[in-house]
Amino acid sequence: MEMKLTADAFEKLGHVSTASLTSELLKQGFRNTFMKGVNPLRPDKRLVGYAFTLRYIPAREDLDLQVDYDNLTNPQRVAVEKIGPEEVLVIDARGEIGAASLGHILCTRLMCRGGHGVVTDGALRDYPSIKDLDFPTYAAGAHGTTSSVLHHPVDFQKPIGCGGVMVRPGDVIVGDDEGVVVIPIQVAEKVAQKCYEREQLEEWIQKKVAEGAGIVGLYPPNEETLAEYRNWKKSKDE
Repeated sequence: MEMKLTADAFEKLGHVSTASLTSELLKQGFRNTFMKGVNPLRPDKRLVGYAFTLRYIPAREDLDLQVDYDNLTNPQRVAVEKIGPEEVLVIDARGEIGAASLGHILCTRLMCRGGHGVVTDGALRDYPSIKDLDFPTYAAGAHGTTSSVLHHPVDFQKPIGCGGVMVRPGDVIVGDDEGVVVIPIQVAEKVAQKCYEREQLEEWIQKKVAEGAGIVGLYPPNEETLAEYRNWKKSKDE
């Protein structure tokens, strides 16, 4: 049975930072979760969704270099027509940015199908137009050349690497203005709840530090600090 987050955890992931998530994932034993070199086109847009993976291998002249693609057989095009609500297309482009890995029309189609975003460690074409979409999109760069010059789409919904991180279909993808984190689905519920709670605590700590408090016993918090925080939170909730 496909694992999914509760609605509460899914919503909370839209309010926690990727920095906090990497710290919580370290506590859960996962060290390599933040994609390298993958940046937001729209830093104002948050991303939360389930990974739908697409893998490219290097192109070869007898199979690629076409400009027109067969929508019924090309794995890239088939993947675009299979993605569902709350899914994020995550593309393994091998970090190659010398040609695009996707463009404006396909991003628009993904958005209309209910997809929650696109993440690629390659380049995107039609970069200015994609930035105008109300659609979270992350990439390693921009390039006007069509994908078949460098990329051969070989399969989808298989484990891939993106930005140096393993991504399995169904993993939870979270993006903010700093970048993208991959959360293994089996720990995602726990990570969402714990990270949300810790961010509330750290906002309180940040306020105290900004007011001049020292960090000893405060960051990380000792038992006295945690008791003070619990009392503060209780007073706010009453």
